[in-house]
Amino acid sequence: MFTLALIGRPNVGKSSIFNRLIGKKLAIVHERPGVTRDFQEAKAYYGDMPFSLLDTPGLADPETSVMYPELAKQMQQQSEAAIEEAQMVAFVIDGIAGITAFDEQIAKLLHKQNKPVIVLINKCDSKKASQTTEYDVFSLGFQTVINISAEHNIGFDALYEAIFPHLSEEENSATGKALKLAIMGRPNVGKSTLVNALFGEERLLTADMPGVTRDSVSLAWEYNGQKFELIDTAGIRRKAKVQDTVEQLAVQSANRTLQFAEIVVLVIDATIPLDEQLEKQDLAIAQQIVEEGRGLVLALNKVDKISHLPQLMEHIRNQLNYQLAQVRDVPMVAISALNNTNLNRLLDEVLALNALWNLRIPTAKLNDWLPFMLDKHPTPAVSGRRIRIKYMTQIKSRPPTFALFCTKADELPASYIRYLSNGLRDDFNLPGVPIRFIIKGIKNPYTQ
Repeated sequence: MFTLALIGRPNVGKSSIFNRLIGKKLAIVHERPGVTRDFQEAKAYYGDMPFSLLDTPGLADPETSVMYPELAKQMQQQSEAAIEEAQMVAFVIDGIAGITAFDEQIAKLLHKQNKPVIVLINKCDSKKASQTTEYDVFSLGFQTVINISAEHNIGFDALYEAIFPHLSEEENSATGKALKLAIMGRPNVGKSTLVNALFGEERLLTADMPGVTRDSVSLAWEYNGQKFELIDTAGIRRKAKVQDTVEQLAVQSANRTLQFAEIVVLVIDATIPLDEQLEKQDLAIAQQIVEEGRGLVLALNKVDKISHLPQLMEHIRNQLNYQLAQVRDVPMVAISALNNTNLNRLLDEVLALNALWNLRIPTAKLNDWLPFMLDKHPTPAVSGRRIRIKYMTQIKSRPPTFALFCTKADELPASYIRYLSNGLRDDFNLPGVPIRFIIKGIKNPYTQ
């Protein structure tokens, strides 16, 4: 079972966090440091997924600890044993006291373990606490930093979100859970024909007329050892054209499917005249996929019926890059679902995109790359003073999401964020993946 260990100095709130996560007051909580002396284990849940949670004694410097040196040493051994047992560590820091020299020693110990680490800045009951410590915490070299308050139940949604990808990987490897692949597009572009071709039999109804598929249909399937959950959806027309109640429900079902998908194949009919590609509705569906943060692959279907494929692909590529710039260079594969043409290539693109969608870039690499981008194109000046970008880190994947720490955060223009996003795509090879930025301000410690 996936195991998360809570690690940190004495009295930073590990036991309070432990009690919140398991949903009952199992660990003793007191303001006196050193109350927890043995690490204890309990089961917590994220939705219906269980995981094991370890509460540990506070790590204290035996040389300066108020406890007996031998006791402090044994407590440290207990904490190190919990780190060894866990698949992931939550490093808890006091958001009011800030980072201490021993926190820095604990950070060095955790870096040596080569395990994923979430830093929790606890006791963030006010904005003042989080603003004075968050940027400093990122300097410890960890990618995921979350402000929480165990006492007031603040920030636990973000903690669960950070745990989920690792918990999901554990569950997937244990149960062989499938990659959720949704097939979407306008009516009558060949979505059900494509699913039948991948599945290897006439599993879904098809006809040369729109509206045959109504419910979103899920099918279990496997390709090259990877299990899939193939989801065929109803064709999505423009809202103004959808008058029938059943069709409205079918479109709602397709939109709900998008929320649970991981990668989406958007099917486009290649036989539509060149001057009508891409239709506004294709772009609207693609935009919706991107805004949900899903990986997007374009399947240009029915290419066996056209003779101008190179011109068509170039036209669609230009349209996408111009009107869907936030996911530039979307993978595009010319297929014929009816003739089983290029279906393996389509699936290979899906698997490659899924790997990018889950990618994490080390903080050190990002901050080696950032000065190059700043020198190449400096940030703009506001009221005569240039915006200074200090630091950058990836805070999550699925899709890749980055935190940018800078002065005058509210003034950093969207055009500069696009510049950094395009640079990430080019230099770290991230075609077709939505990239998100969270801009965080740096508080001047000399101002009140």
